Amino acid sequence: MAEDASAAQGAKALALRLLPLIGGQLCLHAAMTGLRMAAPLLALHEGHSAAAVGGLLALFAVAPIVLALPAGRMADRHGYHRPLRWAVALAFGGALLAVLATLLPVGWHYGVLCAAAMLCGGGANFGLIAIQRTAGRLVNDPTGLKRVFSWLGLAPALSNVVGPVIAGVVIDAAGFGAAFAVLALLPLASLVWSRRVPREVPAAAPAGAPRSHRASWELLTAPPMRRLLLVNWLLSSSWDVHSFVVPVLGHERGLSASAIGLILGAFALAVAGVRLVIPLLAHRLREGAVLAGAMLLTAAVFAVYPLAHAALAMGACAVVLGLALGTVQPMIMSTLHQITPQARHGEAIALRSMTINLSSALMPLGFGMAGAAFGAAGVFWLMGAMVGAGAWPARRLATIG
Repeated sequence: MAEDASAAQGAKALALRLLPLIGGQLCLHAAMTGLRMAAPLLALHEGHSAAAVGGLLALFAVAPIVLALPAGRMADRHGYHRPLRWAVALAFGGALLAVLATLLPVGWHYGVLCAAAMLCGGGANFGLIAIQRTAGRLVNDPTGLKRVFSWLGLAPALSNVVGPVIAGVVIDAAGFGAAFAVLALLPLASLVWSRRVPREVPAAAPAGAPRSHRASWELLTAPPMRRLLLVNWLLSSSWDVHSFVVPVLGHERGLSASAIGLILGAFALAVAGVRLVIPLLAHRLREGAVLAGAMLLTAAVFAVYPLAHAALAMGACAVVLGLALGTVQPMIMSTLHQITPQARHGEAIALRSMTINLSSALMPLGFGMAGAAFGAAGVFWLMGAMVGAGAWPARRLATIG
């Protein structure tokens, strides 16, 4: 009991130190999620096709793929504040472009919104890499790392609510232009939070030639890094397939839109709930064992999900899946910080970011093709088999932490 009480006190103190980073990420990410909801809505209102809207959404993930490694290198060399200013500039510029789109003739709107999507998506990810790298430096032990990334994982969950709600309310009250203008203020709030983050003294550059672009990929020569990225990709794809297939499966079951929304909401609440609990139990958890368990549980849920016909049964599956996938990010980030050199944490985080964004940009197309060939249930079973097979490389990370 004394050990658990001490763990709770440590978690609380760490959460207070993380607050400026959580606040900064929340504001930056909320600007992107708000724009990601509002820009496609404007395109639909103007009569653009579903394919055009899908292309617009994909652009939010394109810039992060291109900018991830420069962001990681900048964070490694200059600490938190310089890359955050770049992130704010990109996100603010993207939101201003969206405002400009509403002032131009209608024929210009879609192209300008595409540019806004790339800037805002790139800015949010640029800042995320700097924030995650800085958060990992607040502690120097595996238990602390799990706590840090559990608390930090709440920021994107909250921003997925805050950004779209703000955008929706302002659109209904004052139109799209006003909504984009309000969203442009959110990245500026990240600068206010950044004033509470201590400045990092850059480490002396190592002797020898400057780091090349190829050097970043050399991180992949380490087998633990390759295994970690494989596990991360499988579990990230599981998250995407759930978001993609549940509406399709629900439609096949004849469920209402509100029922499908409640199922997805139950999943999100389970993710947030488990991330609130992990800091209290971090001293008892081992990264590899948790990741392997999450993969086996995900595979089991995916096997059962297509057999659930009632909304309540699907909701129960969503909760269990949320509990499994909610544990993933803290364990992945804790492991990543342990298997890479401290001077290259930014680059390692960038490589992880690239794999996630590339998957988010390409996997929906794969899901669509698989769904057309095998049906929604087949997509779940195929993904479940892949995730279950991935539990072995995850288990091999169990010696870490």
